Amino acid sequence: MVKYIQVKILLLVLFISLPPTTLAKLRVGFYTSSCPQAESIVQQAVQQRFVADQSVTAALLRMHFHDCFVRGCDASILIDSTANNQAEKDAPPNLTVREYTLIDQIKTMLEAACPETVSCADIVTLATRDAVSLSGGQRYNVPTGRRDGLVSSASEVNLPGPTSTVSQSQQAFSARGLTLNDMVVLLGGHTIGVTHCSFFQHRLSNFQGSGSPDTSMDEELVTTLKGTCGSVPNTDPTTFLDQNTSFALDNEYFNQIMKKRGVLQIDQELALHTSSSKLVSRFASNNALFGQRFAKAMVKLGNIQVLEGNLGEIRKNCRIFNAPSQ
Repeated sequence: MVKYIQVKILLLVLFISLPPTTLAKLRVGFYTSSCPQAESIVQQAVQQRFVADQSVTAALLRMHFHDCFVRGCDASILIDSTANNQAEKDAPPNLTVREYTLIDQIKTMLEAACPETVSCADIVTLATRDAVSLSGGQRYNVPTGRRDGLVSSASEVNLPGPTSTVSQSQQAFSARGLTLNDMVVLLGGHTIGVTHCSFFQHRLSNFQGSGSPDTSMDEELVTTLKGTCGSVPNTDPTTFLDQNTSFALDNEYFNQIMKKRGVLQIDQELALHTSSSKLVSRFASNNALFGQRFAKAMVKLGNIQVLEGNLGEIRKNCRIFNAPSQ
């Protein structure tokens, strides 16, 4: 009996001695006790926004991706610039990121229900998951428990762009622990959403000094996009990345790029490059497989360099770092 009590006390001491970061690892249902309604609050707000504008899914996917690729998934993209700091959201690649107001709305609701409990980083991750599901993607469980970052600098934003090669993009993804398979399936998120003409207009004429359009783009699509991009002078119009099922998160993107109908250069190169073409073909022929792999890759993306335990903070306002404690 004495030995049993001694062992029990020892186990209790060991448990108490564990560092706080060990006690707060990401896990599904992180807010079950501290804010039971957290995930339902996020879901309801996203659903309401989706009814008004189905393009919210593409916007949240982009926000989540751009956040996680800089300092990890820490909501640093949400911080507003100040006179003393140009924040991430004002870096050129992020100027077309949107739906900050939706995140603000969700944060306000969560602060009213559970003050200083749910991080902005988790809000972005959960909102993106819910939007994916609403657009027809596979629903997946999201581990939560992220903390918000304490740094946001435009100078640190270095993202793979629409003119990046497959090799360059793969290097960027690999540096963040993502595989070639992850890269291909995540770029499949381009199956929803739009892009501005300025990101692909170089493909429509005199591509790489050839005097002609990019030969890897379908001629009919070239003609259509020329009409779109030249329709209103001195503007930068948009076009759907998937010209077929533009608001559905399905595998049609892969079918499109196999038909030389990829709008962005990186999209079309995925179907042509020896390292990625087989994956493109595989996803094009199996929508269920794409859905499964996309869900898995999104969970993996959301785990990049997360802050846990006592690291970072739980922001009261997603746009502003908390004031230093007195």
